[in-house]
Amino acid sequence: MKINHAGIAAEAVRIAPARGIAGTLRLPGDKSISHRYAMLAAIAEGASRFENFSTGADCASTLACVEALGCAVQREGTRVSIQGLGPELRPPGRALDCGNSGSTMRMLAGILAGQHFESELIGDDSLSRRPMARIMAPLRQMGATIAAADRDRPPLRIRGATPLASIDYVTPVASAQVKSCVLFAALFASGTSTVEEPIRTRDHSELALRAFGAELHRSKARVSLAGGQRLHAIEGGIPGDISSAAYFLCAAALFADSMLVIDDLMLNPTRAQLLDLLTAMGARISVLRVEEHHGELSGSVQIEGGSLRGRQISGPLAAALIDELPVLAAIAPFVRDGIEIRDARELRVKESDRITAVAENLRRMGAAVEELEDGWRIPGEQQLHGGEIDSCGDHRIAMAFAIAALKARGETTIHGADAARISFPEFFDVLDRLAQR
Repeated sequence: MKINHAGIAAEAVRIAPARGIAGTLRLPGDKSISHRYAMLAAIAEGASRFENFSTGADCASTLACVEALGCAVQREGTRVSIQGLGPELRPPGRALDCGNSGSTMRMLAGILAGQHFESELIGDDSLSRRPMARIMAPLRQMGATIAAADRDRPPLRIRGATPLASIDYVTPVASAQVKSCVLFAALFASGTSTVEEPIRTRDHSELALRAFGAELHRSKARVSLAGGQRLHAIEGGIPGDISSAAYFLCAAALFADSMLVIDDLMLNPTRAQLLDLLTAMGARISVLRVEEHHGELSGSVQIEGGSLRGRQISGPLAAALIDELPVLAAIAPFVRDGIEIRDARELRVKESDRITAVAENLRRMGAAVEELEDGWRIPGEQQLHGGEIDSCGDHRIAMAFAIAALKARGETTIHGADAARISFPEFFDVLDRLAQR
């Protein structure tokens, strides 16, 4: 077996070089959509049912929190049903454990801020180091009482206000999680609330709110939502996660002989810039068909490898590709002219300091890389060798360097590879199936 591991619980995975990526792939449901559907289903009236719900541990944390708030949750594989309680949830009998999921903590806080009870949100060691001030500030302005640990870190203790006050809020940084938190809280406010972003972020929350029956209005970078709206249950499938697809798309793009088809892939325009970027870099990409469900676009994507050209990624593009930047940096040494990534300082406060983690691991594989405060400058046409990679307990670091390992000389060992279970438990098995040797 070219990828040597004993299930996802393995501490380390060894990866041998490949000569290409080939096959057909259907991915677990998009993580961002799964989170939002589960939370809104909890405060909707009726039973919502979803196909292809995310298999990641982060979304399982969201389901566990929803269940602890009184909703009946049934899960059979990737099929999930949630019996909504309407706007009033039940006081949890224990702290709500968000695990490693910042998405769960930040967005669910918006709903909890509008409840009549007190709740506590906790997480694992990694999540407990991540800043929560960005959501605490607007929720406090709306009337919720929030206490946190030192430097506004979790755990968060929230005492809701009913109703919340409406707000006209300008987010200090581009963050879909902060926007979503405020919009979810706005459902429980008296009056109309508005959120304005410096750069438009992914719009899954807006589309999900509309799917569940809410009316909202967008004007350029501003989104407005009137409080007091009641949501209704929905049914539907969740398209494949494009952030998970990014690893296989980048791998296929590296090898001239690759041919990969990904079916039912999420193609939301606020998330699909990776396809345009890889095309501009020299990959051959075709979208075979496009469908729309609950406002979300999906389709089948075919990619063939080519000779990749480097480029600079910055500004709005860096914000849009924030989850994909680690894997783009990991393949940067292999592309012509290299890649420079700027305006990505947000990566320093993810599950790890991803800027430092990527730089250190590239150096372990023999790459020249300049670590910048807000990104990297990575020369191209380098030859990397296998190395000992530290995932830093971060799923995106583990998966990004699995892709870099395919093009390196010799075997690479990724320590802490089990971090991949956070978003994509099946990752290493799928990679083993697609890698051509």
